[in-house]
Amino acid sequence: MASTLVGNASQGPARCSMLAWRVHKFGPPEAMILERVPRPDPGPGEVLVDVHAAGVGPWDGWIRAGKSALPQPLPLTLGSDLSGTVAAVGSGISEMAIGDQVFGVTNSQFLGAYAEYAVASAGMLAKKPSSLSYAEAASVPVVRSRRGRHCSSTLASKPARR
Repeated sequence: MASTLVGNASQGPARCSMLAWRVHKFGPPEAMILERVPRPDPGPGEVLVDVHAAGVGPWDGWIRAGKSALPQPLPLTLGSDLSGTVAAVGSGISEMAIGDQVFGVTNSQFLGAYAEYAVASAGMLAKKPSSLSYAEAASVPVVRSRRGRHCSSTLASKPARR
């Protein structure tokens, strides 16, 4: 097997599937359908994230409506920004381990985060600063890439709000 899974997570039908918000036909928000789909396995250079929070941005609406600048094959799972814990790692991953708290973007297609689990390119993830909740961390990635990379040091040094 190409990935390392948490405990016996690969056993049993409930562990092999997950819920995801899917789009089978481009359109309005009602085009999104919550359905059970197979849980993906990370490939080389990828990480499987147990999603605790997913960010929502205007690009998600563009993709759902079929107005993405990138070609998006159907069906698809929306969402790019996420935060959660590493559930499995693909081959070639040494900078992240199972249980690490992470945040970032799923992949260059900006898809997959509106699910219980999402595969993400390891190079598009970072360790979640302890000063941020999962929801706060999920709201940072694409915005961060637009505002500059200096946000990481600012976020990591920011004290937690109570």
